[in-house]
Amino acid sequence: MENRTGLFSNGVIWFGVAVSVSEIEAGIQLASSSPIDSIWLPLVLGHIIGGILLFFTGLVGARLRVNAMETIKSTFGEYGSKFFSSLNVMQLIAWVAVLNAQGAAAMMGLNLPISFTLTCIILSLIIAIWVYVGLYRLSKVTTVMMVVLTILLAILSFKLLGGNITNSLPIASFASTNSAPLSFWNIFEISIAMPISWLPVISDYTKDVENPVNGTMISAVAYTIASLWMYILGMQIVGIGTTSIAQSILMAGLGATGVIILVLSTVTSNFVAANSAGESAKAIINRINPRIAGVVVSILSCVLAISGIMDHYIGFLYLIASVFAPMAAVLLVSFYLSKEEIGNAKTWYWNLFAWFAGFIVYQVTVGLDSIPLGPTLLAIIVSAVLAYIGVLVKNKSQAI
Repeated sequence: MENRTGLFSNGVIWFGVAVSVSEIEAGIQLASSSPIDSIWLPLVLGHIIGGILLFFTGLVGARLRVNAMETIKSTFGEYGSKFFSSLNVMQLIAWVAVLNAQGAAAMMGLNLPISFTLTCIILSLIIAIWVYVGLYRLSKVTTVMMVVLTILLAILSFKLLGGNITNSLPIASFASTNSAPLSFWNIFEISIAMPISWLPVISDYTKDVENPVNGTMISAVAYTIASLWMYILGMQIVGIGTTSIAQSILMAGLGATGVIILVLSTVTSNFVAANSAGESAKAIINRINPRIAGVVVSILSCVLAISGIMDHYIGFLYLIASVFAPMAAVLLVSFYLSKEEIGNAKTWYWNLFAWFAGFIVYQVTVGLDSIPLGPTLLAIIVSAVLAYIGVLVKNKSQAI
């Protein structure tokens, strides 16, 4: 009998995905670069659009009962699937490394008596054990961890609003420290970047939901709400006069508790990424054991984290969006609008062209300042339109 996950389990998983140091850091970046009044609309809009894309992408895997990279076989063909799976494995290794390094760096600010290197190793070891044991075997442990983490973050958030922090600034009063604040579409881009980064991952978990629509919906909604909370938490941190997560924890009087927050928030996100890397590896070579591959990913990412990948963090997020945002756009058009039977990959070459066009649009526009709609949304629109043209031609030929 196959294991199926319920609404609560999926909500817990995807709430935990969003609760990470990287999401808080993104909020800090926004609040450090723009006045508060200019942030809210593009921040919420980016998350809503990102959440919608997460839902429809995850629903593909939920309905087909296959993992994320296997969903694209009908759109990009066998070789196209392996191509994107390879890119996904590489980006997930780097993504886990970024999350690991951010968590370890934040913990160093708490003046712990261990080095950055040893902290990275410990975090990676926890993730590797979790991946090897498996999500279902540790489902109750995961739930307990998320309940504890949510309570602790709620306490931190409350304290940052003015509880017991001395010399704090009202959250509505902080403004940009730069001469040129971020534009609407720059803020939108930073907002949508996080949910976009999980598009090639979500079906690895929605494929096992009991109810495809409801299970995928709760996953997307849980992620969107938690992600917005983390961004706002980052904004609150800037509001008390610092850009350091560790410093804000100490100012809130949560020394030892802060360690638990940073460890759990790092591990919950990293587990999902490492586990999905194993699933993508299986899509490349079917005989690979996903759990073993996930453990290897944890080890490799630890090496990368120690080597200094944090220096390329923002550019890395943009690179993810440039590859997987247009890929998801083509997948959604192909799956929901094509009359082809799933598994027919005769139009894979046109779909690859549609993806590549979106990828190029992103690369060209990402360097332009305040481009309308932003590079991510432009890339999605271009790839979706081209993919739809291919669908119209194919549907018309089948009708003749």
